[in-house]
Amino acid sequence: MVHALRSRRVITPFGEQDATVVIEDGIITAVHPNSSLPPTHAHPTQDLGNLALLPGLIDVHTHINEPGRTDWEGFATATRAAAAGGFTTVVDMPLNCLPETTNVAALELKREAAATGGPNGSSQCMIDYAFWGGAVDNNQRDLEPLALAGVAGFKSFLIYPGCDGFTAIDRANLVRALPHIARTGLPLLVHAELDPSINAACAHLNNTGADWTQYSTYMASRPDEAELAAIEMLLDLSREARDRGQPFKLHIVHLSTAHALPLITAAKREGLPVTAETCPHFLHLTA
Repeated sequence: MVHALRSRRVITPFGEQDATVVIEDGIITAVHPNSSLPPTHAHPTQDLGNLALLPGLIDVHTHINEPGRTDWEGFATATRAAAAGGFTTVVDMPLNCLPETTNVAALELKREAAATGGPNGSSQCMIDYAFWGGAVDNNQRDLEPLALAGVAGFKSFLIYPGCDGFTAIDRANLVRALPHIARTGLPLLVHAELDPSINAACAHLNNTGADWTQYSTYMASRPDEAELAAIEMLLDLSREARDRGQPFKLHIVHLSTAHALPLITAAKREGLPVTAETCPHFLHLTA
C-alpha cells in the first residue's frame, strides 16, 4: 500500500521544507518538495497543514521494568507514552525487571513479555523496541551469548544501582568482562560514579544535620569527584584494552559534571572509542 503525508513543515537533513513524504508498506520511499511534485504522484495524501512532520525519535535509555515490576511501568504504558511523545523506538535498560537481563534466559523472558503480553497473546508494544544486556559481577561468560541473542550492548554500574539483583561491577570483574565485550563489538554503557567520595559526602551531611528532603542536600551527596574518578578509571581501562589489541566502545551515561568534558575530549583526540550523553534537565534546570 502506498500513501503520502503532506506538510508545510517537513523536517529533513536540509532543514524545514514544504514537502510530501511518500510511504510504501511502512517504509519512506521519497520526499518531494511540494513545489515540484512529480506528475505521477497520485497516491492518497493526508494534508497535515502546518503540523511538523519529522523522523521518529529513538530513546536509547528507557527503564520499562517488565517482567517482574510491571506496576512500576510495563511495555504497554511505556510504549504508548513514548509514541505520544513522538518516539518510534525505545531501548530498555536491564536492571529494573525481574529477573534482570544478565543472561539469555532472562532476555527471552523479557522478549516474551513484550511480544505476547497484549490481548489474546498479541504484542503489547505500540512501537519498536530493543534491549540492553547487563554487565555485572561474575557474568562475563554470559556476555557473548547475550550479544548473539541480540542485545544492543551492555549496561553496568560502578556503584549500587538501586536494585539488589543487578550488582555493581568492580574493577577486577570489569577487567575480566572487557575482552568478552570487545569481541562482541557492542558498546559498554557505564553509570560512572565511585563510592569513596559519595560515602564521605553523605557522612559529612549526616554529621552536620543536613535536611535530606532538600534537593540541595542530594546534590551535595553526589560530588563531582565521584564521577571524575570513575571516568578516569574507565579511560585508563580503555587505554589498556587498546594497547593489548582489544579495544572496546565506551559510553558514559547521563554525564552530570562539566569538569569531565576535558577528560573525554582529550581521550577522543587520543583516538579512544569513547562517547557520552547527558540529560536535558542537567542543561536547563537549577537547584
